[in-house]
Amino acid sequence: MRISRRAARRAATATAMAAASALVLTACGSSGGSGGSDSASGKIEGTVKFQTWNLKANFKPYFEGLIADFEKKHPGTKIQWIDQPAENYADKISADAAGGTLPDVVNVSPDLAVPLAKAGLALDLDKAAAKYRGEYLDGAWKSHQIPGMEGTYAFPWYLNTGPMFYNKRLFKEAGLDADKPPRTYDELFDAAKDIAKKSKGRIATLGNAPAIEDFGRYGVPLMNDEGTKFTFNDPKGVELLEEYKELYDAGALDSQALTNEAEATGRKFKQQSIAMNPGSALDLEKFKKEAPSLYKNIGITPAVTNTGKDNMYVQGVMVNAQSEVKPAAVAFAHFVTNAENQMDFAHEVTVFPSTKGTLDDPFFTKEDGTDETRVRVAAAKSLKTAVNYTPVMLNDQMKTVLRNEVAKAMQGKKDPKKALDDAVAECDRLLKSAG
Repeated sequence: MRISRRAARRAATATAMAAASALVLTACGSSGGSGGSDSASGKIEGTVKFQTWNLKANFKPYFEGLIADFEKKHPGTKIQWIDQPAENYADKISADAAGGTLPDVVNVSPDLAVPLAKAGLALDLDKAAAKYRGEYLDGAWKSHQIPGMEGTYAFPWYLNTGPMFYNKRLFKEAGLDADKPPRTYDELFDAAKDIAKKSKGRIATLGNAPAIEDFGRYGVPLMNDEGTKFTFNDPKGVELLEEYKELYDAGALDSQALTNEAEATGRKFKQQSIAMNPGSALDLEKFKKEAPSLYKNIGITPAVTNTGKDNMYVQGVMVNAQSEVKPAAVAFAHFVTNAENQMDFAHEVTVFPSTKGTLDDPFFTKEDGTDETRVRVAAAKSLKTAVNYTPVMLNDQMKTVLRNEVAKAMQGKKDPKKALDDAVAECDRLLKSAG
């Protein structure tokens, strides 16, 4: 009998979804050799060690039910569940990889899969589990592919994205159509300048400087096909940064945009000094209680993009290429991420399945008048075609490099092209030194 999986667990998912620091492996290996076959054929049996990322404290009933179901379906198997805290998760994986103690099935984000795949420790699912590929959204499956390497190195698991909230009143006061918020960057830039001009600089439209996802949504090529060089200093990338510099100078970008954290930007949006901001159903609930005048004027729209595709945040489930119980490990990794179990997981918390067709379920398409469903439906719609714009090779150190150079350009300390050229040069150097 399936164990009920509707535990209260919303707060912890943000931790699990957060991007990890770059994983540096000391294990020897190459993209070619895993020390084991890519085949996952054979009898499904044995003990599978399964590692998750900061999920046990809040989601124990769900995973215990999941494991019990699998063991019942496959007599002769046993799942040994290991949960690691969020802190130093990448370091733990690195140590296990170096010591030969990496679990059979591991929860990873795309950036964590990269060094494991390069060391020959991540199973290529295009070879070992190709029959399952058609079950997943194309963008989700591709999120664990690595430039310069053939293959896919983790099953896509749960996804997330965020629609944009906008303040209809502020749009109307600027003479804009509040029912037609900007959908492209050109429309965004025009609207932002109008709002700043009409408010005499009191109202900014955005609260943050551009990040790598903005470059991706703008249509900037971020990396070469081989995964050996970053390319966001492309003329289109320079153009984006120049546009943001104009917004900053015009007061259309918040004066604290270079240092704002998400919490500060959200607070300013609630105070109605910023016209647009990404958010969640939890934010809507707060607005309703704490800022009713904002709440009654809230609009929800997909994130601005020139590509027609939103940004996707994704978690994955990787299989250890050197597992001694590979058939069972692949079967369990697929079981964790199949449509039925992902749907169950989505009922537990505001995450979204990576399986095709699941987002057409009424749970993701029908509003019931609550704030939760308003946001869930909007996000689910955008995820059907979303992609993970952040290059898997871009680690946290590189993101800091980009953020610092963008700040210099916005402050007029560097020409935008020079700033991006310098950012690319330093990121390429870090990429090369990481091997």
